[in-house]
Amino acid sequence: MFQEEVRIQKSEVSSVGIDTTLISCRVDLGDNLMEFLSFDNGSLPVSVNISCFRGQDGVTEHHLTVHPVEYASLDIQLEWVFKAYRDALDHLGLHIETAVLRRFFCSDLPNQFPILKNQPFSNPQHTEPCAVSLVCQPPGPSAKVSLWAYHVSDQNGNRPILPGGSPAHYWTTGLTCPVAGGSCDQTRGILEKYDAFLKSHGMSLADNVIRTWFFVQNIDANYHGLVAARKEFFAEHGLTADTHFIASTGIEGGHADIAATVTMDAYAVSGIRPAQISYLTAPDHLSPTHIYGVTFERGTAVTYRDRRHVIISGTASIDSQGKILHHGDALRQLDRAIENVEALLAPAGAGLEDMAAIIVYVRDISDHTPILHKMRQRFGDIPMTVVCASVCRPGWLVELEGMAIVPASCPELPVF
Repeated sequence: MFQEEVRIQKSEVSSVGIDTTLISCRVDLGDNLMEFLSFDNGSLPVSVNISCFRGQDGVTEHHLTVHPVEYASLDIQLEWVFKAYRDALDHLGLHIETAVLRRFFCSDLPNQFPILKNQPFSNPQHTEPCAVSLVCQPPGPSAKVSLWAYHVSDQNGNRPILPGGSPAHYWTTGLTCPVAGGSCDQTRGILEKYDAFLKSHGMSLADNVIRTWFFVQNIDANYHGLVAARKEFFAEHGLTADTHFIASTGIEGGHADIAATVTMDAYAVSGIRPAQISYLTAPDHLSPTHIYGVTFERGTAVTYRDRRHVIISGTASIDSQGKILHHGDALRQLDRAIENVEALLAPAGAGLEDMAAIIVYVRDISDHTPILHKMRQRFGDIPMTVVCASVCRPGWLVELEGMAIVPASCPELPVF
């Protein structure tokens, strides 16, 4: 199903009546402001973390992560998540219709889908103008489900109504092609569907797509099919090592339909100008992806009038020759992955302190707690989700991805 970001709906958000505490840490960016919030829901066993970037043009971006910290059935945990989420929005003064994307990380999606579908905020087919992504990637103890939400709002906490000619943002979630054969055929079917959608909105893969996620069942066996189909399809559409690729994560993940070997989420922007986009490299730290046969950008920066988005693809413990570093040691691999992310951020004028949200993938669930602990030590209260999902090579034990936001002053560019 394709989900288009619609920027015009407004409605009221009511309090759920739970005692809460917001603890903030502000990073002064002149006329811009990055703020990180730790949200304590007194009676709810959940952790809530929030980042907030306020731009000079009055548009604010929030990332929120909500994670249950006590064991319970899925329906109870989902109720906790919903109440904590709504209460956080209420305290932030945000209307729920400012949601652009909600991704639910699920421990057993084929069995959990009926419960998720029964709740409007977690139903991908609900009419609310928000893309809902459901991915089978266990979020770690003690959660059966965890939420990452992304909101965009104006000064009044409503969805911005942008002037004519401004870029329009399109989020696509849960795209599959289970009627095809293996991962190669399914990937090609997905890309053909997505290309048709882009064309119907006056867009193309090469000019408008900023980010993709490919979720692959049994990635150790099925990743090569995805790689082959994507490489071939990209070449047919002008995406080569001599032009550019698309920022992406290819990771273990499942769909509610067990016949869907590959699932894709994507983000595209219509009306984007070539001058707004740059592709990030750090050749002293990471090799180009094409040298070992894969076709994605390490990172992409998109600059608007008052801000720059820095999209970091799935990044692991790799060196400048494309080799895995620190075999068998998840914590040392994490250190190298963070170092690589920092190197990718630098050309875009960003640093680790500018990260607005991070997703961490671990291959072995037993590594979840020490990796989460180390990430919290390094990144504090940043919205963060650690899930169990194998990376595209068995030797990689951990991978990071995320988004940074930094202020910009480019009056000649479109507003965000």
